[in-house]
Amino acid sequence: MNSQVTDKIVMVRPVQFKFNAQTAVNNHYQHQDGQSLEEVQKKALDEFDNFVNQLRNKGVTVEIIDDTLDPSTPDSIFPNNWFSTHQNGKVVLYPMYALNRRMELIKFKERLLEIARKKGTVVIDYSDRAEKNIFLEGTGSIVLDRKNKKAYCSLSPRSDKNLFEEFCKDVGFKPVTFTSYQDGNKIYHTNVMMGIGENKVIICLDCITDKNEREKVVYELKEGNKEIIEISLEQVKHFLGNVLEVKGTNGKRYIVISKTAYDSMTDDQIKRIEKDTEIICADVSTIEYYGGGSVRCMLGEIF
Repeated sequence: MNSQVTDKIVMVRPVQFKFNAQTAVNNHYQHQDGQSLEEVQKKALDEFDNFVNQLRNKGVTVEIIDDTLDPSTPDSIFPNNWFSTHQNGKVVLYPMYALNRRMELIKFKERLLEIARKKGTVVIDYSDRAEKNIFLEGTGSIVLDRKNKKAYCSLSPRSDKNLFEEFCKDVGFKPVTFTSYQDGNKIYHTNVMMGIGENKVIICLDCITDKNEREKVVYELKEGNKEIIEISLEQVKHFLGNVLEVKGTNGKRYIVISKTAYDSMTDDQIKRIEKDTEIICADVSTIEYYGGGSVRCMLGEIF
């Protein structure tokens, strides 16, 4: 049986985290102000290290890759966009939209394969599609229901439909595509508005404006026996869709949620989530503000 949740995570410790103008073109969750680069990096590093400690204290194995100053990769703290691993021994590498994000794969590929490698590992490398302006950004673009072998993708300039369907064929998943919006803009990554755990899915259905697409997504989730916990468009802005379930000591399951997201939750949402998972609440507010990504983006799963 396929497992939805892993107890082993890869994270990249930042050395030069900052607002990335190349990704801000279509990531509308990023912000910029006059704070010094040194102060932003210092705060981000503190948040990163505290987050790692929270995970390790619950028994999650965290493998850390240290970033380097050269070449400059300001978004390296979000490694889930350039790789994914799968229980059939496949490691998938992805084409990134921003030029400076493509450097992450070049810098960290061998270290990632060293961590993930096991007998029979097969590497599927789509990264060169970026040269043809075809993009698919890992488990940012793709939210996986590993138990039911379904893959969900909100189509956008960073999530190409044809490559997504090719991915699904290569790894044996059923493709489920739709388009989601916030404030009239296409949501650039699927994991902004939904996250799938062992038994439940946190999702903003109001983002999916097409009624038929929305009904299709609900049908596929329910067919997979997922309890649907709906969140609002405003909660998406607070990164409540950007969550991940992990395993710790003795196989206990935790759902990782940022403090920004947690503070936006209703009592009913918290109660439903805590029914069978404990919440790990991580303060990554600096990373969210400048990077436009939250806790899920920081976690690369190893299966």
